Amino acid sequence: MNEAHEFCGSDEWRQAIREVILPWALGETDLGDNVLEVGPGYGATTDVLSQSVPQLTSVEIDDELAAMLTDRFADVPSVQIVHGDATSLQYADDSFTGAACFTMLHHVPTVELQDRLFTEIARVLGPGAPLVASDSLASEELQAHHEGDTYNPVDPLTLPSRLVAAGFEHAWCAPIRTAGRPSLGPRRPNPTARAAQGRGSAASSFR
Repeated sequence: MNEAHEFCGSDEWRQAIREVILPWALGETDLGDNVLEVGPGYGATTDVLSQSVPQLTSVEIDDELAAMLTDRFADVPSVQIVHGDATSLQYADDSFTGAACFTMLHHVPTVELQDRLFTEIARVLGPGAPLVASDSLASEELQAHHEGDTYNPVDPLTLPSRLVAAGFEHAWCAPIRTAGRPSLGPRRPNPTARAAQGRGSAASSFR
């Protein structure tokens, strides 16, 4: 990631994750007691999740970020930081009770690799286990923020069908309201729409 992404490790961003983004994305969803986090980056979501789930495994592809997180969580036995590629996870089928993926999908360089990532997450989740995820809508402002970095935003209109094709039984995508920005698109479904059945369900939000 370029230097502009250092904001993702700031107290301001950590507060947004804790107070706005993660609560909205989770709703009443229970991630269970053995959770997979994909692409923790600077670890803002890891910091929050580590305080609310019994066991957290965070897979980070960037070697420097993985090393930084390993040091940060060295004294937290409930958190395991793994330097690895989430498009090829080294875990057995049905290994996790839930998964989370926040503000990183646009860093996956191709649609094909994004779909492989979704398939791998679905594979390692147990029956009925949920995936919750959040990312940003495409914009010229955000593209400029990624100068010299990978920028491949996900189209929220096609995401539900892509998730179902990857192995999730249910998938929905809806907007999230952040400070100073109006929500876009349909309103969030009722919590019952989150119920996981079969392989699992995936809920995604875009802001």
